[in-house]
Amino acid sequence: MSSTAAAPASTGSTTTSSTAGAAPAGTPATTAGRLRLSSYLGYGAGDAANNLAFSMSSMFLLLYYTDVVGISAAAAGTLFLVVRVWDAFADIFAGRQVDRAMTRWGKFRPFILFGSLPLLLLSMATFTVPGGLSGTGKLIYAYVTYAALGLAYSLVNIPYGSLASAMTQVPAERTRLASFRLMGTAATIILLAFVVAPQIRDAEDLQQSLTLTTGLFVVVGFGLYLLVFRTAREDVVRDVAHVTLRQSLATLRGNRPLLLLCLSALSFLTGMFTLQTLQAYYARDVLGDANLFIVLTLVSTGLMFVVAPLMPRLVRAVGKKRGYVLGGGLGAVAGLGIAFTPPTLPVVAIGFFALYGIAVAAVNTLMFALEADTVEYGEWRTGVRTEGTTYAAFSFTRKVGQAVGGAAAAYGLGLVGYVAGAPSQAAGTMDGIRLVAGLVPAVFIGIGVLIMLAYPLTEQRFTAMVAEVAERRAARTAATTDATAAREGA
Repeated sequence: MSSTAAAPASTGSTTTSSTAGAAPAGTPATTAGRLRLSSYLGYGAGDAANNLAFSMSSMFLLLYYTDVVGISAAAAGTLFLVVRVWDAFADIFAGRQVDRAMTRWGKFRPFILFGSLPLLLLSMATFTVPGGLSGTGKLIYAYVTYAALGLAYSLVNIPYGSLASAMTQVPAERTRLASFRLMGTAATIILLAFVVAPQIRDAEDLQQSLTLTTGLFVVVGFGLYLLVFRTAREDVVRDVAHVTLRQSLATLRGNRPLLLLCLSALSFLTGMFTLQTLQAYYARDVLGDANLFIVLTLVSTGLMFVVAPLMPRLVRAVGKKRGYVLGGGLGAVAGLGIAFTPPTLPVVAIGFFALYGIAVAAVNTLMFALEADTVEYGEWRTGVRTEGTTYAAFSFTRKVGQAVGGAAAAYGLGLVGYVAGAPSQAAGTMDGIRLVAGLVPAVFIGIGVLIMLAYPLTEQRFTAMVAEVAERRAARTAATTDATAAREGA
C-alpha cells in the first residue's frame, strides 16, 4: 500500500465547521498535538469510571447471577451471549450518534457528561435483582437491566474511546493516553478486588452489600466522568463536522488495518474475558482459597502500572505491531501455564497470572493506540474523519469477544459439572475449571497474534498518511483563497 495514493473520493461537503476542531473553553492548552499531564490523568479517570460498571459486571455478574440470584450457569451463559451481542450492536448505534453530533462542547464530551449518570445507576440496578420475583421474573429482570446497561455503556464508552484520536495525532502521545487509560482500568479492577471480593466471602447479606457498593460507585464514577469532561480537549482538525451514514460506511469499506485489528481483538478478548470471568472460581475452587482472588488480581492487573508507562518506549524501539505480537505470544504461554499448573503449586500459578498480566497490559495498551491510527487511515482514503464509527466497529468486536468469552466461561462451568452454592466442587470439576480458564485464553490469544502478523500499518506509513492529509487540506485552502481573490479582483 503506497502512502501516496490518489486523492480521496468525494464524500460530500468538506467545508470545515466553525466548531470543528475547536477547543472547549476553560480546558488546558496543547502544543503541536502534545498533551499536558492533566489531560492524561483526566483521560485515565474516564476508564476508571467506565470499569466501575464494565469490570464490575465482567468480574462478578456471573457469580452474582449463579450464587445470589439463583440463575443456572447454562441460563446465565445464554444471557451473557445474547445481551453482549446486543451490546455490540449498541456500539454501532452509538458510533453513528457520535459521528452525527457536534455541539459547543465538541463532538464527544457531551455524551460523557449526560450519559454517565444513567450508566452508573443502571449498573446499580443490574446488581439489585428483587428477591420477591419468581425464577422467570428474575431472569427477565436480568435480561432487561443488563441490556439497558449495555446500551448506556455504549453511549458513554464509544465517545470516550473516540476522544483519544481527536485529542492528538502524535503517535507517542496516543500511546501515553492508552497507557493512562489502562492504568485507570487497572486501578478500578484492583479496587473491585479489595472491595467486592471480600464481600463475596464474608457478607451476611450479599445482595444488600452489593447494592450499597454499586450505589457508592455511582457517586465516585460520576465525579471521575466530570474530570474527563473538564480536562479533555478536541484539537484535531476535521473537514466534515456532521458525518452522514454514507460517509461513515465509506471510511469503513476498504479499511484493512481496522478489519485486521478488529479480528485480532475479537480473538484476544474472547480469551481474556474467559479467564477474567473464571478468575474468582479459579481462586476459590481450584486453589481452594477465595482470598487468593485478590492476589491473582493484583499480579495480573497491578503489573499494568509497571508495563503501561513503558509502552511508549517499547513503541519507539520495536513499533506497535511488533510489540502487540510479542505481548500476545507471552499471553498464550501464560494461558498454557495456568491450564497445566497443578493446584498444589499456587505460587507457580500466581507466577503465570503475573506473566499473563504483563501480556494483557501490553496488548490492550497497543490495541487502543492502533485503533486511533486506523482513524487516520480512513481519513486518508476518504477525506472524512469518523472517529465514532471507527471506534464503534472496533468496540463491536471487543463486545462480541466479551460475549463469547463470558459465555464460554459459563458454558464451561456447566460442562465440568459446577454446582452453585456447594461447599466444595468435585475433583474433576476443579480440574475442568483450571483447563477452561487457561486453555481457552491460550488458543484464542494465539489466533489473535497470527492475525496481527498481517496488519499493514507501520509507524512510517502512519506518518506519511498524516502528512499527506495535511498537504491536501493546505492545497484546498490555497485553492479556495485563490478563487476568492480572483472573484474579488473581477
